[in-house]
Amino acid sequence: MANVSNVKSKFFGAVAALDADGISTTASISGAAALTLNGALTSGGSYTSGDNIGQPITITSAGDDTGITFTVVGTNAVGDALTEAVTGADTAAATSSGYFNTVASITTSASTDAAVTAGVTGTGTGTVFAGRTRIRGMQGLSGTSAGNLLFKNTSVTGTTLLTVPTQAAAELIEPYIPDNAVLFDAGAYVSFGSAVATITVFYDG
Repeated sequence: MANVSNVKSKFFGAVAALDADGISTTASISGAAALTLNGALTSGGSYTSGDNIGQPITITSAGDDTGITFTVVGTNAVGDALTEAVTGADTAAATSSGYFNTVASITTSASTDAAVTAGVTGTGTGTVFAGRTRIRGMQGLSGTSAGNLLFKNTSVTGTTLLTVPTQAAAELIEPYIPDNAVLFDAGAYVSFGSAVATITVFYDG
């Protein structure tokens, strides 16, 4: 059996399902001002995703907001400060490129053309280990829909090296992984949606 003396574990919490107004419900904004963070996914005027998970933030415009920006302030999946200026959309949703674990505020650069909402995409990502590592195993529960638990090399948008399918029921996730494990030579990153309730990943660290 391979040497597993350096095996560590990391827990990833649940990802909020797709919710266009889960962070901020419908409101028209006058001037450069902050959206009220009052959606179903918020508590105490802020939003927090699952443990060690980041999600893209969506801002849906009922009018033409292509001439303004929405500045999202919060933290990423590893707790570092994250701020992104998201250009508004025209009667559509604009999505952040960053993955937010928390959102403390969303501010506009000017008045919105009509009502806007803010929410999440329903997909989360997290960093297992940012350097060369091997995934040794995992244990968790599947969520409310069938899908895939993806492990990517290099970044959250990198090549998928390990795919674990899940069922649409609360079933144990505990796939067999050979003794030599799965090598991620440039870092291991996990991506999943409501197909996973929670997951603990075992890796070399």
